[in-house]
Amino acid sequence: MLAVRPGDLLGRRELSVSRVTLGFVEVTENDIARIPVRNLRVPRDQFVALWTTAEERDQNFAERGVTDWYTAGIVVTCEWLAGAVVQAPNGRRSPAYSPATNRTTTAYEELIEAEYLAAELLDVRRPDLVEHRPGWCDAVRATLRWAWRRSGPPPIELPESAWSAGRTGPHHTSTWS
Repeated sequence: MLAVRPGDLLGRRELSVSRVTLGFVEVTENDIARIPVRNLRVPRDQFVALWTTAEERDQNFAERGVTDWYTAGIVVTCEWLAGAVVQAPNGRRSPAYSPATNRTTTAYEELIEAEYLAAELLDVRRPDLVEHRPGWCDAVRATLRWAWRRSGPPPIELPESAWSAGRTGPHHTSTWS
């Protein structure tokens, strides 16, 4: 079970900065097994590499006392796409929040597409996020473009091990799935 960043990421409730930067959340085999196949348009192993790399990066920033909204945006987007159940500091469990519209509805194909479209205009509709959470909008867009639309590179560099044998690296365009 993953720990949620409490509050509303879009301003209806206050987002706890400390949760974004404190506490490493391990992505378990159970979390991976529950990722709906139809929620991803990139290979699962690469998505998992992105998710775990972002979680580790978030932890590294936290250990230095740094809030990195770009990394947090990747983590939250991955949690939502994966259909993760997250736990708030008060112990309450719920589906992960969607990163652009802040819904607690579990991700499915049509909703992911709607979230992608909302993310594309997020900085226009919510300029306060650009000012107060720099990198958040870019991270959400980049993660959804890559994982859902299969367009562009991963939002952060992935370890070489993410590129399975017989597949090419992040900058080569191919038709593998």
